[in-house]
Amino acid sequence: MTGPVPVSPSFDPIGGALERLHAEFVDDDRGSVADYIPQLGSADPGAFGLALVGVAGSVYEAGESERTFTIQSISKPFVYALALADVGVDAVLERVGVEPSGEAFNAISLEPGTGRPSNPMINAGAILTTSLVRAAAPAERFERIRDVLSRCAGRPLGVDDAVFRSEHGTGDRNRALAYLMHHAGSLTTDVESAVDTYFRQCSVLVTAVDLATMAATLANGGVNPRTGEEVLAPTVTEQVLTVMATCGMYDFSGEWLFRVGLPAKSGVSGGVVAVSPSQFGIGLYSPRLDERGNSVRGVAASEAISERFTLHLMHQVGRTAPAFERIGPDGPGSEGAAGPVTDGGVAVLAMQGYLEFASAEQALLALRTRAREGGYPGALVIDLDHVTRCHPVAAALLDTMIGAIEAGGVTVVTVDRRGRRLLASSGEFTVRHEAVAHCRSRLDPA
Repeated sequence: MTGPVPVSPSFDPIGGALERLHAEFVDDDRGSVADYIPQLGSADPGAFGLALVGVAGSVYEAGESERTFTIQSISKPFVYALALADVGVDAVLERVGVEPSGEAFNAISLEPGTGRPSNPMINAGAILTTSLVRAAAPAERFERIRDVLSRCAGRPLGVDDAVFRSEHGTGDRNRALAYLMHHAGSLTTDVESAVDTYFRQCSVLVTAVDLATMAATLANGGVNPRTGEEVLAPTVTEQVLTVMATCGMYDFSGEWLFRVGLPAKSGVSGGVVAVSPSQFGIGLYSPRLDERGNSVRGVAASEAISERFTLHLMHQVGRTAPAFERIGPDGPGSEGAAGPVTDGGVAVLAMQGYLEFASAEQALLALRTRAREGGYPGALVIDLDHVTRCHPVAAALLDTMIGAIEAGGVTVVTVDRRGRRLLASSGEFTVRHEAVAHCRSRLDPA
C-alpha cells in the first residue's frame, strides 16, 4: 500500500502553461517595432511577457510580465466605458458608431455628411470618445481617464512624458482626423485639446500584469478582482466587450474572432488584452508588430491559449450533468426519477450546477409534467444547496413558475445552506429535512 503522493506547494499548472507558451513563441522574430512614433522605435524587440488574472484575483505570469510600456490603443475600450457611463449609450452612439471599419486603425473612416466615426476602437472614434468624457477642463478630463485606467489595473498608473512628446510632435494625421470631424460637427470640443488628451491617454504606462488585471475587470462584470472595487457597471462592460469582439483588432478583427474567439484589443506598443467573460483576463506584451499593427507573438500566443483551453466564445460545452439530482424519499443517492419526487407527501425537486436558460427550461418541463400527472400534494421543496450559480434569466423563469404553483394553493419553500435567496418562495431553509418537516406541518397541523 502506497502513501500519499507529495505535491510541491509551488506547483502551478496555469503558470506552467504560460511558461511553456513563452518558451514556444519567444524566438518568433517576425514583424518589426513601430517607429512612426519615434519614441516607440527604441523598444526592445525581444521583450515578451504574458500574464493571466482570474476573476478570483489570482495572478499568473511568465517572461517579462512586469516590464513597463505605454498602453496606446488598449486605452480605447476603457475610455469608451467611461464615456458610456458619463453621457449614456444613445448619446455616444449618436456620435460614434459600433460597426467594424475593415480598415487600418488610423484610416479616415467617417460617415459621409455627419463625420461620425465607424467605431471607438479606431483612432478617429477614440479621439471623439475621449472628447465625450465629462470634465470642466482638458486636464480634469485626462485625470478622470487616468483614474479609471488605474482603478481597472488596481494601482496608480503614470505617464511616459517622452512618448507623449513624441506622439504630440508626430501626430498630424490624428489632428487631421480631428479637424475633419470638427468640420463635420461630430467633434464639438476644441481640436487641439481633444487630440492632446488622446495622446496623453495613449502614453499611460502599464505592464502585462496590469493589462491582465484590466481585462479581468471586464471579465468580472466591471469589478476589479484584485481590489474588489466595482469600477464599471455590468451593462457597460457588456457593451464594451461587444465592441472589442467585433472591432478591437482593427482590420484583423474578423479573423481574430474566427481564430481566437475572445473580445480583445491591441496597441502599437506591442500590448494585447483578451477577455474570457466570467473567467479571466489575459495581458501580453511583445513589440514586434505585423502589417496590421498587432503584436506578432501576442496574436500567436492568444490563438494557442484559446485552442488549448477551448476558450472560443462559440464553443459548445458539450454534455453536462443533468440539472436535477436523482433522489428518492430518503434523500440524495437513493432511487428516483429526475425531477420532483414525493417525500412523505411533499414534492422534492433537487437542483444542481449552474442554472441558466437551458437548465431552467428543464426544470420548467419537469414541474409542468408533474402538474399534468397529478399535481402536487400541497407542498413543494426546491433544494438549491448544490447550485453553484443562478443566471438572472433562470431565476426569473423559475420565480414565475413558483408563483403559478403557489397561486394554486401549494406551499413552495427552498433549501440553501448558504442563504443566497436565489429564488422567490414562501421561505428558505438551510437543511432539507427541516424544510420537509415544515411543509408536512403545514399539510397536517395535527
